[in-house]
Amino acid sequence: MGEPIGSVTRWLEHVRALAHDIGPRGPGTPAEGRALDYCRETLASLGLSPGEDRFLTSGSVFRPHLVAGLGVIVAFLLYRVQPWLGAVLAVAVVVLEVLELTLRPNLLQLVPPRLPSRNVWAMVEPRSGPVQQDLVLMGHVDTQRTPIIFSTPRWFTVYRVFSTVAFVSFALMAAGYVLGATLGWPWVWPASSVGAVLALLVVAMCVEAELSPQTAGANDNATAAAFVLTLGEELGREPLTRTRVWLVCSGSEEALHEGAREFYRRHRSEMVAPRAIVLEMLGVSGPAWLESEEIVLRLRSDAGLQQLAERVARERPDLGAYPTRLTGGVTEMSDALAAGVPAITVIGLTREGKGPYWHLPTDTVDKMDPAVMERNYGFVKALIEAVDER
Repeated sequence: MGEPIGSVTRWLEHVRALAHDIGPRGPGTPAEGRALDYCRETLASLGLSPGEDRFLTSGSVFRPHLVAGLGVIVAFLLYRVQPWLGAVLAVAVVVLEVLELTLRPNLLQLVPPRLPSRNVWAMVEPRSGPVQQDLVLMGHVDTQRTPIIFSTPRWFTVYRVFSTVAFVSFALMAAGYVLGATLGWPWVWPASSVGAVLALLVVAMCVEAELSPQTAGANDNATAAAFVLTLGEELGREPLTRTRVWLVCSGSEEALHEGAREFYRRHRSEMVAPRAIVLEMLGVSGPAWLESEEIVLRLRSDAGLQQLAERVARERPDLGAYPTRLTGGVTEMSDALAAGVPAITVIGLTREGKGPYWHLPTDTVDKMDPAVMERNYGFVKALIEAVDER
């Protein structure tokens, strides 16, 4: 796959179209729909045949936790008059939160409203012979809100510590209620007031997040969706040798990853020995690849793809690529791994694991660095070629 003149220029043009001309693209919003229309029209203009996966999205990553916080408060009030009912509700909330934090389907994700969203994708067949393997290249189109918890590194640290403490307190509260209802301990309810106060703070945090404005999302993640479109142009002109490539512009990642989940639910059975490369935040820093990502459960990227990334970094020292880890969040790599697809994320985190302009109002097109984008472009291309050769 040769490197055409102006590839990064075209990449930036797509970033500008998504992040500046369309702007904030919240999950399930009309603006997300316009961005996906742009992706579909661009892929079609390249001579590809784009398809779509339509689904419903929650539109928010915060709303399930808001409902869980309210559930803890109701359990606290209910335990005072009906201990066993309070205990059952507290246990149910903790179980649902565990499922939510480990990226598994649960009732919290069904909280209305449910909004229409979709993925746009296209395939590029290999140039010689039958398909020997599939490679999914995925970048999400939508953007996140800009809550105070992402406003500074200190606030984000406070959020990470607070969320852990709150979850532990809810689990202790549920266990205490079961024991208290069984053994008649009178001190359990007043002691659980700590959990109730933390639940109030969780509700307040989620409400503030829900009311905060959307970011324009140039770095996170117009750079990734635009990269998929730019690679589509190159691959359409010069396909890989033995690898079929799925070019996926996904929707609603910033909600509950419904787009990636729906893509693998529909298409995993069609794939031959698949692998996935997820693209994230490639306009300001990097190139880097994720060794792991985590909220509660740590997920490691595929060992074979890590070895290929390490090989590319050794062979192309001019790119300055390095490994890193993501804490406090997960990418669509998690959805590929859950579907049994070996995956890795190429991401623009710093060596310290920080995401420039992550979920901030300042994530605008003028912050993009063409020199960094050139290195990210070269690294992803080399990694794709290494997968094809493997």
